[in-house]
Amino acid sequence: MSSFNQVVLMGNLVRSPELRYLPGGEKAVCEVPIAVNERFKRGDEMVESVSFIDVTFWGRTAEIVNEYLVKGSPILIQGRLKQDTWEKDGEKRSKLKVVCEQMKMIGGKKSDDQSATEESQELVAAATDDSF
Repeated sequence: MSSFNQVVLMGNLVRSPELRYLPGGEKAVCEVPIAVNERFKRGDEMVESVSFIDVTFWGRTAEIVNEYLVKGSPILIQGRLKQDTWEKDGEKRSKLKVVCEQMKMIGGKKSDDQSATEESQELVAAATDDSF
């Protein structure tokens, strides 16, 4: 039986991205958490819940995220869940994160330069093979 692993999230960057390159300097990677808000009604009261989800961006998409987005920037991502496992102090640990396959910047620009935002959205389209 085959599996299906796809995640679509819209949220805001929790902190500004920090780009790094894997040894050899060829592959860019950027890991940044996003905050995803959910509002629902419980009885007569509106309740807001926030989930913080770690997202990993690779290659040209990582470079674009680092160049054009800052803490608080809204973003729409499509990707897949990945489980990281490790051992710390003799205990096995694990954590789910999202590996971004496509992303779209949402909302306004990072600076007063409108053409930079338009250019970045074109770069994102070029960095992905297909759309949502």
